[in-house]
Amino acid sequence: MATEIERKFLLERTPDELIAEGAFTRQSQQRIEQTYLALDEQQEIRVRRLVDEDTGEVEYTHTFKQGNGMSREEIEYSITESIYEQLFQASGAVPLTKVRTTGEWEGITVELDRYDQLNLTVAEVEFDSLEAAQSFTPPIWFGEDISSKREYSNKKVWRDLQSRK
Repeated sequence: MATEIERKFLLERTPDELIAEGAFTRQSQQRIEQTYLALDEQQEIRVRRLVDEDTGEVEYTHTFKQGNGMSREEIEYSITESIYEQLFQASGAVPLTKVRTTGEWEGITVELDRYDQLNLTVAEVEFDSLEAAQSFTPPIWFGEDISSKREYSNKKVWRDLQSRK
């Protein structure tokens, strides 16, 4: 199992505003729909439909994650559209949707996620080690560090979305 080490930050401005200001250089953009098939406090299983907004290319993934916070175990692999549709339809859930703008800030890859169903935009940065993550000094425009705040986790946001349907 691979280890995912990331920090998340609460943004006050949109990706388009940050790009226009020159704070962030856009490389790609995807529309993401994600649905959780099973989750508890320590584990989650989800499927995603990812559409590249520049090329129209579509990818489907199945992911298992274990743990909470900045460092988690993760297995992710591609699945067919047919498998995605079967799992998604069987879930009966409302997918969490967002636009992910991937780009660069001072040589570092940054993902900016703007959620459709709520007023929330976050920046995510992945690291090779916990030491690198802990020593990272974010720019002021990143805003509050929400890496350890569970109320901002995708699975918590998705769960809240299900209670609204």
